Amino acid sequence: MLVPGFARWDDVVSAAAVAALRARTESVRLVVFDCDGVLIDSEGVANRVTAEALAELGWSMSAAACQARFLGMSLADMCGAIAAELRAPLPPGWEPGLAARLAAALGREAVLVPGAEAALRGVGALGLDWRIASNSGVAELAAKFACTGLAALVDGRVWSAETVIARGGRGKPAPDLFLAAAASAGVAPAACVVIEDSLPGVCGAVAAGMTCLGFSPDGDGAALRAAGALPFHDLAVLPALLRQGMAA
Repeated sequence: MLVPGFARWDDVVSAAAVAALRARTESVRLVVFDCDGVLIDSEGVANRVTAEALAELGWSMSAAACQARFLGMSLADMCGAIAAELRAPLPPGWEPGLAARLAAALGREAVLVPGAEAALRGVGALGLDWRIASNSGVAELAAKFACTGLAALVDGRVWSAETVIARGGRGKPAPDLFLAAAASAGVAPAACVVIEDSLPGVCGAVAAGMTCLGFSPDGDGAALRAAGALPFHDLAVLPALLRQGMAA
């Protein structure tokens, strides 16, 4: 199958992803996007800010090491892991302080992942509803969407782990965040497709009973595949790929 702009469909989409979507018994009705690494290129900024904050605690860690250690984690889970590593409680106010630093930096520096806005609009043009489900905090998400010009487009469609945790749930890798997003749209998990780039996100989507497409623009997606995702490599093909699952 050919996709405009690409010589071969399998250059950017795994055969397993196409086959799985075509084999669905329930048509896709809702697409749930992760934010960081899927829609917004924020992880470099977040890793730098986190590394700076850790240095103030006496833990020297590079931004790259922060990426490897904390990718996809909620702030609450990350702070728990940091306290466990340091074998001491974090200083009072450290977690909300880091949240504020992240929101401030990302409000200045966040940029869109190439093709992100077109993917959101393309999904809508298919007649599909969509949501965003992120382990980022509410203020951080608002800052990123304002900085990248997506605030109006995503208004009313964003779910934060902070909100779910406040209601007694958990962030990714638990399924709660995805289930809340689906419930807000009145769509059963079996009719949802999740777009994720991290292992916690893939695990949460699988636990929610949702098909997960693993966005891996810079690799083969093997780790995401092992966790249960169906890899693809370019947001430009997402609407065409989702169309494969709309005829069930």
